[in-house]
Amino acid sequence: MNKFKISFLLLLTAFVFACAGMKEKNAIEGTVNAVEFGKDGYTAKIKTNNNKIIYATLSIVNVGGPENYKVFKVGEQVSVTGDLWKTDTENHITVRKIITAN
Repeated sequence: MNKFKISFLLLLTAFVFACAGMKEKNAIEGTVNAVEFGKDGYTAKIKTNNNKIIYATLSIVNVGGPENYKVFKVGEQVSVTGDLWKTDTENHITVRKIITAN
């Protein structure tokens, strides 16, 4: 039984560190090229430092309230984290946290 507990704890620890590392990979930085407003927020077209285009969807609900929400301006340098996803031709991120916006 003790071997089972130790194995379980090691597996749980590995899972926690793997998930923590994934959050770092979901950070993007770049320049806002366009902003399109929608019903509950907006989508910012961000060109990353390695010339990829990512469409960032921002809403008050997804960033945790109005105190964490900001409307980006074209030409602004931004850094965000969130949930990455893809369509057939586009890369997207549902923004959960705005790290910087200058």
